[in-house]
Amino acid sequence: MDLSRIDLNLLVVLEAIYSEGGLTRAGERLNVTQPAVSHALGRLRDMLGDPLFVREGHGMVPTPFTRNLIGPLREALRAMELTLNEARRFDPAVAEKRFTLGCRDALELRVLPGLMRGLRREAPELEIATVSFRRRDMEVDLFSGQLDLVTDSLLPRSRNIRHVHINTDPLVVLARPGHPALAQGLDLDAYLAQRHILVTSRRTGPGLEDFELARRGLQRKVSLRCQHHFAASRVVRETDLLLTMPGRLAELINRDNDYAMAPFPLEMPPQDLYLCWHANVDNDPANRWLRQRIIAVLQSSTGPAARAGGGGGLPEDT
Repeated sequence: MDLSRIDLNLLVVLEAIYSEGGLTRAGERLNVTQPAVSHALGRLRDMLGDPLFVREGHGMVPTPFTRNLIGPLREALRAMELTLNEARRFDPAVAEKRFTLGCRDALELRVLPGLMRGLRREAPELEIATVSFRRRDMEVDLFSGQLDLVTDSLLPRSRNIRHVHINTDPLVVLARPGHPALAQGLDLDAYLAQRHILVTSRRTGPGLEDFELARRGLQRKVSLRCQHHFAASRVVRETDLLLTMPGRLAELINRDNDYAMAPFPLEMPPQDLYLCWHANVDNDPANRWLRQRIIAVLQSSTGPAARAGGGGGLPEDT
């Protein structure tokens, strides 16, 4: 029999009639009227090709077909009930699930060590995948479940995208130790006189700092365009190139004081970062649990005064 032709609610009615021994009591149990139960029984008889119950006195006696069916039916209904209830719960200690996060490499370095350290204790069977994403596809990817969460540097505009602010981060300039441009403090003229590295996932186009310079009619010289801050920082160690990057990420890279650092020599709005998800998982316990863990990791790494981090920037998209 084709299951797509079966109204599963009718099977619940069948089990209720069997258990209660009559249409009226079955209706009371299901909180529906006796005529509604009678109508459902008629549909079941047509669908299954069997009388299912015969009236005997004031009760309903199951046919042999119904007696053979009721055991497996109860097991199936119970299994379905357990499955639906389980879908509303999330136990990280035993859950086997894969989460896919859309994020930039700057946030990977900030969040993944602490997140995975915590997951090893709390959720050993969970799998995390971080992937690149396109801003123009973000809503569709979140809606479809291809992405569970996204970190983005622009405030989402769609009502379907929920978000929480997780970072405000100033830009800094990273250079090799002893770089002459930073010896007396890095001013704008010295900054523009140097050659630079631009970290971006895009093949072409300016960086966030270039937009801000262009607003003032200025332009810097970019000698290297690459995809990851860590690779860029290694180039900085070996050359006179300067790297402009999020400050908290720079602090991580410069933990051993292997670099010279200076503030970005131009006043500009702070860079805000948001954790985003689709409205259809707003109350999903698994998604909510992971959101809380990511926020906790970022807060613990920066303190309450400056929540979370990693850079991002307006043009990190195609």
